[in-house]
Amino acid sequence: MNEIIYKRKSVRKFENSELSQAAVEKIQSIVNNAQPLYPDVFYSIEIVKSNGSIPYFFAFCGENLENIGFVGQQISLVLADMGIGSYWKMGKPEGEIKSSYPFVISMPFGKPDEPLFRSQNEFKRKSLSEISEGTDDRLEAARLAPSGLNAQDWYFIAENGSIHCYRKKPNFLLSAMKNKLNCIDMGIALCHIAEESSNFKYEKITSHPDKKGYIYMGTVNG
Repeated sequence: MNEIIYKRKSVRKFENSELSQAAVEKIQSIVNNAQPLYPDVFYSIEIVKSNGSIPYFFAFCGENLENIGFVGQQISLVLADMGIGSYWKMGKPEGEIKSSYPFVISMPFGKPDEPLFRSQNEFKRKSLSEISEGTDDRLEAARLAPSGLNAQDWYFIAENGSIHCYRKKPNFLLSAMKNKLNCIDMGIALCHIAEESSNFKYEKITSHPDKKGYIYMGTVNG
């Protein structure tokens, strides 16, 4: 079990101080060794140094949004275990991004100037009955995952050791923003499920249940 999942919080206040060169090199190694959701997709993660109130950013670039969420949340969990805070942020970071892939989202990080962890009863999340059906111990880890606007626009159906994953259909006015956010959020939730899985495998299947008002994304096996 990854205990960080059950106590991490999004940190938005940082000390205005630099990390040591050793810490930056360790973080770069964490980035290099992160496991993608889809091994054959192209993406990049740059560490961007800022002169503003937030000292460092990750700039995530690529075309598969689920993959960005999956990889980025892995990094965020490891950073928290190192004592470094982070949070997901829409909009480009201050500083130059060199990637040839399209920019997706950023993640400010640094030494926290607020508590890095919280107790599980301090999470403001929907209940499992609101976002899932069926029984699987990994659903609690998915429930605690961060999401855009804390909306938790996902749904999970657990059956026979598998978890079918869905995102909520957005209304027309919010479709552009929500389609992006919900796909990133699904990747974040899948990261938490993967951390709690002994043999994680994610794929689209044809024999999944339908869920009214939701879009099927894929199924976790293992």
